[in-house]
Amino acid sequence: MRVKRKTVAVVTGGSSGIGLAVVERLSEAGVTVYELSRREQVTHSANHLQCDVTDANAVNEAVTSVLAREGQIDVLVCNAGFGISGAVEFTDLSEAERQFDVNFFGVVNAVKAVLPSMRMQKSGRIVAVSSVAGAIAIPFQTFYSASKAAVNAYVQALNNEVRPYGITATAVMPGDVSTGFTSARAKNERGDREYDGRISRSVAVMEQDETHGMKAAVVGSYIAKQCLKRRVKPLSAIGASYKFLCVLAKILPQSLVSRIVYSIYAK
Repeated sequence: MRVKRKTVAVVTGGSSGIGLAVVERLSEAGVTVYELSRREQVTHSANHLQCDVTDANAVNEAVTSVLAREGQIDVLVCNAGFGISGAVEFTDLSEAERQFDVNFFGVVNAVKAVLPSMRMQKSGRIVAVSSVAGAIAIPFQTFYSASKAAVNAYVQALNNEVRPYGITATAVMPGDVSTGFTSARAKNERGDREYDGRISRSVAVMEQDETHGMKAAVVGSYIAKQCLKRRVKPLSAIGASYKFLCVLAKILPQSLVSRIVYSIYAK
């Protein structure tokens, strides 16, 4: 995979984990990459701009800076995100709002910043990193699942809005991935006693799966390919097993899907 003409990409949350893997793969392909994250210093060789995706003004300034330097943005990868866990009943509204501010509205801020230039140049690729949890909601990770489901719906609608301007949007849905995302999860076990220990058991199962999950490099390679392919699907899961699970979730009765999810994550 090697680009044949000048291609400029902006990657949010690209200083570690999946985002860093995307930055590395795109750079290897000859893409000029600008990485946006809150960190002051990074170890990769891409162009780094310190930016919080929840700050629309900061995102606009970063995008304006890239356009001033390069004159174009061809690819946007919205990867910035984090996870929270806990029972809905015991999750403060401020925690839920923070989850959506980063995972969903962070995508919105980045997309709104790049769309005018992409529309004028009549080309562009927008890739949002979602999750299989957006298609199959996970109990005790309700707000994380809801934020990713919102990303999926947003991308599908956006794709049809921008189609006439040569812009395509896609949401990629990784399953369990072994990264620092697991240790960074904001775990809330309030109410675990009232819920008979089911909160902590559920999160332990998820963290065990993540620890033995796909490598970030594998996911990053897949996403980089989605950035540069001629055609992409509006939604795609990463990995054969997760693709199969998403298909099953669509064709099986929802009551059966719910019982299966309950048996794994909520008993």
